[in-house]
Amino acid sequence: MKPVVFITAGDPLGIGPEVTVKALKSPLVQHACSPIVIGEPCSLFRAGFSDSLARLISMDSCECLQDAPHGPTEAGGISSFKAVELGCKLALRTSCPLVTAPISKQSWALGHIPYVGHTELLRERAGKDGLMMFVSGPIRCALVSEHFSIADLPHIITRARVANAARCFAQALHRLGISRPRIAFCALNPHAGDNGKFGTEEHTVLEPVIRTLHRKGICAEGPFPVDSLWAAHAHGQYDGLLCMYHDQALLGLKLAAHEPIVHVTAGLKFLRTSPTHGTAFDIAGKNCADAQSMTAAILFAAARSKCPEI
Repeated sequence: MKPVVFITAGDPLGIGPEVTVKALKSPLVQHACSPIVIGEPCSLFRAGFSDSLARLISMDSCECLQDAPHGPTEAGGISSFKAVELGCKLALRTSCPLVTAPISKQSWALGHIPYVGHTELLRERAGKDGLMMFVSGPIRCALVSEHFSIADLPHIITRARVANAARCFAQALHRLGISRPRIAFCALNPHAGDNGKFGTEEHTVLEPVIRTLHRKGICAEGPFPVDSLWAAHAHGQYDGLLCMYHDQALLGLKLAAHEPIVHVTAGLKFLRTSPTHGTAFDIAGKNCADAQSMTAAILFAAARSKCPEI
């Protein structure tokens, strides 16, 4: 029996409906799982959805979106939020994985949604230790902090936060089949602080955490300057990189990856994956969006699902 995978179609005015439908048409996806799609129906049918591709749980049809220009809207934010909220409830109830197409954080703000995005909602509903990580074949990284201003990082990068992220990352890598993962820490400052000349977080925060992790049997090394570290990881020296902030991870990841990238939220009560692109309002409705990352996210979830067909 093929496993069930819940899929939310994202913002109805973005490329979410399009990449969802394109992924569903992939023979690999059709062979791997029984998908259940949750989303605004008109946008999905415009993108070519049919009942033969998947079961559909329709959210309310948004008539105000029918002729709306592609961009952030209150209605799009509310519709996509409701889909994710329902998907989370169903995944919690069934233990089936959840794959989420891109939402617009601006649309959620316009809709007065009390969450910045997916990760914050999922942490509240399905596991406070939810960790943002990315996988592309042998390339793996995780974030200590996500959507924060660079100016706030010195206050956010605390010993407790780093240690919790490292433990969750080690557990996630173990679940991917790596028996004793080697995790390398990215330094926060240039040249790993250069003995305190460019910052002290390496000595005051990261090194003490690494020593504590060693005592707990977790193989952690560093902190290392991030430029050389990405090259070392790409050549197989480490099983994963723990990055201190968003662009430190995503810039290196998108340069080093040779396979589609899957975003995984580790540490939840169910498996959640997503593509690593946004709503791309500028190309929405033009049938030119690349569905490789969405397809990879569905296949990743299906391959690791423990939930049979329901």
